Amino acid sequence: MKASSHSSRVSSSKKRMDLRNWTGGIVNVLMTMYALVTLYPLLWLFMSAFKTNEQFFSRPFQFPTDWQWENFTRAWEVSDMGLAMFNSVIVTIVSLVLSLVIGALAAYVLSRFQFRFKLFFMGLFLLGMLIPIHSTLVPLFILMNKVHLLNTYWALILPYVAFELPIAIFITQAYMNTFPKDIEEAAAIDGTGYWGIFARIMLPLSLPALSTVAILAFLRFWNEFSFALVFISKPALKTLPLSLSMFATGYMTDYKLTMAALSLSVIPTIIVYLIFQKHIMQGMVAGAVKG
Repeated sequence: MKASSHSSRVSSSKKRMDLRNWTGGIVNVLMTMYALVTLYPLLWLFMSAFKTNEQFFSRPFQFPTDWQWENFTRAWEVSDMGLAMFNSVIVTIVSLVLSLVIGALAAYVLSRFQFRFKLFFMGLFLLGMLIPIHSTLVPLFILMNKVHLLNTYWALILPYVAFELPIAIFITQAYMNTFPKDIEEAAAIDGTGYWGIFARIMLPLSLPALSTVAILAFLRFWNEFSFALVFISKPALKTLPLSLSMFATGYMTDYKLTMAALSLSVIPTIIVYLIFQKHIMQGMVAGAVKG
């Protein structure tokens, strides 16, 4: 009887292991299919960048028969992409630094201090997440014109930071709320002030949340088109999305150069994601466990 019960337990355990293996295999296959479906548009973009306009229409989903490497150099020269990318880098980096610094400071205050009207300010920042951004184009244009900020970097930087702060504060504050206050009390006993606690403790611990904010903000700033189109009219200050619009007119679109230019503009976003992906995953996992 004992041998029979033991063999039945072994058999049931083996069946459960087989079931887990089958389930894991099915999940891996589904995830692989999802990854391929997700990555295919990017692959299609890079394939199309090497085609002629004729191949783009006649063979849209196939590899090019004749690889047109000159599409990239031509797109770079026609759109003056070097200058546009330089302008985008300046606007994006300055906006990103301001959003992270101001957002982290505001999140630290809202997370660790008690003061009057705290709920009011938290509601105000939450309300900022609900405002349709493009509904403010006309009022902002009038304001920028009055303060003589049109056709300057600040015409883009200030609205970018203003609209990014609510989400930056919301994410960072939620992450800071999970920190125990014991570490701050220990630092205060050692003579560390508020600025020291923020710079040496809170900011390093908040790196996963700030990395998540950084990648989201970078994608918004780098790809933003409407504000740049309305607030910037000088060719010397045009950003990358404005340079990409040069290949499309009211009568035709040069698809080979458009795809080549889009491929070049996508490369920085891929590099930034690869750099920050470890911290982003840490932020997601920590938020799931602590939240």
